[in-house]
Formats: sequence, structure tokens, C-alpha cells
Amino acid sequence: MTIMPMFPLGSVLFPHTPLPLRVFEPRYLRLMGELLDSDDPQFGVVLIDRGHETGGGDQRSGIGTLARLVDVAAGADALQVVAIGTDRFTVDRWLDDDPYPRAEVSLQEPLAWNDALTPLRTEAEAIVRRVLDRFPDAPWGAHIELSSDPVAAAWQVAAIAPLVEYDQQRLLRATTMGGLLQQIIDLTLEVDEIWPEG
Repeated sequence: MTIMPMFPLGSVLFPHTPLPLRVFEPRYLRLMGELLDSDDPQFGVVLIDRGHETGGGDQRSGIGTLARLVDVAAGADALQVVAIGTDRFTVDRWLDDDPYPRAEVSLQEPLAWNDALTPLRTEAEAIVRRVLDRFPDAPWGAHIELSSDPVAAAWQVAAIAPLVEYDQQRLLRATTMGGLLQQIIDLTLEVDEIWPEG
């Protein structure tokens, strides 16, 4: 069990995917300052189930992803931060939010890859890209390049799939790589069916 600084958000972070942040709240500015002095600048990201990102008083998911700082730049009124998702964790216990949110967490084992899953991953990526092509305003474009590592690419396909946060959180809870890929396919096809053409 590890005590981790936490950054609850209104979005889901997946392993192997980038997280751009605009940090302006004093408590999170303090968190980023402390991370910059750390040998391993990581913090936990969890989805806010109910409530708001600012001011506290929110209800938070019990599973999330660690994020490692890779770039910090000072803006006029905020820090522009980029982090990369690493490992998934479960929250064992929330601690006081003073000076910023913290929790005791346990890391989850990474999902294991098997080359027999390659056709399923290829199918998931093809379906996600096809459906993404219908959503030109989506945060990720249909032609975005993915990692050559199959595990990283599978999580990146989950991240670019045009899904609501509730469904993304379901993907984050996957217990097998095959289950993750099949859920990506099923949930993305549901979006394709319910969203009208044009």
C-alpha cells in the first residue's frame, strides 16, 4: 500500500496515454511544486463520479491510473502540465485533502498480452477509427498514430474510443486484455448504432 497525491478529474486517464492539465488551484499548484522536487514525480488520477473538479466535496472513483510528470511550463495564470498514464491502482482509503487530496492505494497487475489477441486488437482499432471518423470534433482524430507496443496500443485504443466517462471507467476496470479489447468493440459499436448518421 502506498500513499499517493491525487488529482481527481472529470475525465478518465488510461495507461500509456497523455494527460494535459491546466493547473491553477493553489492546492494543486503546491502538489506540482512538490512533485517537481521528487525523484519519481507521480500522482494518482481518478474520475469524479459526482461533484466538481474545483473546491472539493466530490465523490471519487475507487480505481484510477498513476500519472508521471513529463513536462511543466508556467503560463500567465496557471501551470501547463503534461503527464503520461502508467499503472492502474485501487483506492484503499482516502486521507485528508489537506494540503491536497491524498489516498492509500494498491497497484494493480498490468494486463498480460498474448499474441493470439492480435486479431482482436486489430479489429478493435479498426472499429474505433471507423466510428471516430464520424466525429470530427472528437478530442482524438481517427488517424492518430498509436504505439508499436501491443499493450500500450490497446490502452490507447481505449482512450481514443468515442465513449462517455462512465463507459471509459468500465474499460479501466478490465481484468484481462481480451476482455478490454472485446469491451472496446462492444461499447464503440453501441455508440455507432445509437448515433444517427449525418
